Amino acid sequence: MVNEDESTYFKGRGAQFNPHNKFLKDAYVKEHDEGIDDWEESDHKTTFLFENSKTIVNKVDSPDVGMDYSLNPYQGCEHGCTYCYARNAHQYWGYSAGLDFERKIIVKKDAPILFKKFLEKKGWDATTISLSGNTDCYQPAERKFRLTRQLLEIALEYKQPIGMITKNSLILRDIDILQEMAKLNLIMVYSSINSLNDKLRLAMEPRTATAKQRLKVVEELSKAGIPMGVMVAPLVPGLSDHEIPTVLKAVANAGAIRAGYTIVRLNGAIAQIFEDWLRKNFPDRFDKVWHMIQSCHGGNVNDSRFGDRMRGDGNIAKMIRDSFRLHCRLNGINTKDIFLDRSQFKIPTDQMSLF
Repeated sequence: MVNEDESTYFKGRGAQFNPHNKFLKDAYVKEHDEGIDDWEESDHKTTFLFENSKTIVNKVDSPDVGMDYSLNPYQGCEHGCTYCYARNAHQYWGYSAGLDFERKIIVKKDAPILFKKFLEKKGWDATTISLSGNTDCYQPAERKFRLTRQLLEIALEYKQPIGMITKNSLILRDIDILQEMAKLNLIMVYSSINSLNDKLRLAMEPRTATAKQRLKVVEELSKAGIPMGVMVAPLVPGLSDHEIPTVLKAVANAGAIRAGYTIVRLNGAIAQIFEDWLRKNFPDRFDKVWHMIQSCHGGNVNDSRFGDRMRGDGNIAKMIRDSFRLHCRLNGINTKDIFLDRSQFKIPTDQMSLF
């Protein structure tokens, strides 16, 4: 791993620039140093922006992401994963998918109130809700704002089934609530582990928990009776796909019973961000990796076709698929399906009295 110019590389950030927001007509750019007295990008600290949302639970129309509804208490994510598909959504808020996504975090402070209102809608059938479907609900902001914990408390109170995915070990803080939900078959947790190489992790996902910490999450939650899965995602051909056997063996030993994967796809502004990151961190492997990604998406780095976009097609995609299936079988993963129980859902009596 070689960075060509350390002086211009923002350590601790995945994106290294702000690509233009396609929804904005004007762009704020730096022409020359002496022309601006106070250039905002000289300060790369994270800032929190508070948003009063109208809704908090979203229906997911995509048939290949494994969820029907998503619940996102934060927008933007300080984890800084270079490949994150959620980056593009930051443009809807008037920001860039690049550095803005990592350092301008939108906090939906009214998320708990909105969640209760959603659950109390007439006809709600307690379909499993995924926390989160967009950015990580246990990103560093959660340590301060504790919105995810409040949402879990509400889910337990209403007996609402929840699916979770995170790459942050902060989830262990809430093991008490998760254990109570597991006793009622209301929770399934996935940890995201796409590499055991911490040097790669530090470059590609700079503010996430180490692989060792994520394996600890799988082990401790499994021992607490909480069903655990792992998303080996996204796999980057030429960088991390060769780790499939070791990752699956490690997560199985830690207690994971389910696993899934995706192949990286670089849609929208993410293509610019990832290309810049790959050139700066792996200049000697850039052409090989870039062409391997293209080979999985019909000659492009992105494929929007349902059914193909998450797993890719072509010879390399097939080799990845075959390897993943083989090592899941060898490690006893995906032999048991998990079905959460929505029959227990009930609006608490004290809430009913408000109507």
